[in-house]
Amino acid sequence: MRLLAVSALVEGRDRVEVAALFKVSVKAVDNWWAKWQVGGRDALLSRPRGRRVGEHQVLSEAEQAAARQAVLDHIPSDLGLSGQLWTRRQIGELISKLHRVRFTEPGMGKYLRRWGLTFQRPDKRAVEQAPEAVRVWHEETWPAIRARAKAENGEVLFGDQVGIRSDQVTGRTWGAKGTTPIVRRTGNRFSVNAMSAISTRGRMHFMVFAESFDAKVMCRFLARLVGHFDHKVHLIVDRHSAHRTKTVRAWLADHQDQVELHFLPSYSPELNPDELVNADLKRSLPHTHRAQNQAELAAETRRFFHRRQRQRHIVRGYFGGPHVRSTLDERTL
Repeated sequence: MRLLAVSALVEGRDRVEVAALFKVSVKAVDNWWAKWQVGGRDALLSRPRGRRVGEHQVLSEAEQAAARQAVLDHIPSDLGLSGQLWTRRQIGELISKLHRVRFTEPGMGKYLRRWGLTFQRPDKRAVEQAPEAVRVWHEETWPAIRARAKAENGEVLFGDQVGIRSDQVTGRTWGAKGTTPIVRRTGNRFSVNAMSAISTRGRMHFMVFAESFDAKVMCRFLARLVGHFDHKVHLIVDRHSAHRTKTVRAWLADHQDQVELHFLPSYSPELNPDELVNADLKRSLPHTHRAQNQAELAAETRRFFHRRQRQRHIVRGYFGGPHVRSTLDERTL
């Protein structure tokens, strides 16, 4: 509007006429004209009102940076506070403890947004996990496995086992506010187990079974797995006791040209993309017909795996997690 008003004055219109046209005072028109004569177009542009960002803040930039880093590097109990999860109140208590300054929760929230922090669901890590072992896996072990498989024209797969129970209900459903929805399920408890393996090419192999997972089941799965390939398979699994028994080691020794087993670091399920298959399975089953017996549950589980085998883009998507994305560096494996 200021630019249009000044343009009208430049064209020769009277200042009173321009003021009436734009419904402002003659004094405002005079001010715009004066600014334009001194600074040109830029002088007429609007400027943000109020305090500048960071002006008159209680905490200095250095104090804010230290508090932000403390939240990122520690949990509350590390710093003498209660709990393992940061809230606005606890961060306020930390700042009060360090700098003798108190914030309301809304005020603390403004600082957190300014620091680029958001309220998130955290990943879980076992305290027994060795960070050095995870580093070695990323930087040395996995690249070596990938290079060997490529040199041998082999196939790399990640495998894991999962148990599915009849009384298990995961996920959420819609219901009236204040009233918890009820899901009807059979009172008979039964379960089935499954073993699966996936590759970055989108391939999936699986086996559903009723008995407990042990060395014999593992050998059976390995035999079925290598039957699908005419080249060597490198299977990466966790350190489940069944994977490391004498029975499995003896079977592998007799089939060393067909399959080789590699182990992830202890207590590191986040490094195995097949864990996401298990989570997907447990989320998907409640959306299908509720099984009334073990045979129906096994059939539903098989249908899930058969469906995913046809959806190779979804299988490849399991490798898109932040902790396993590095496995996609070589899609030919």
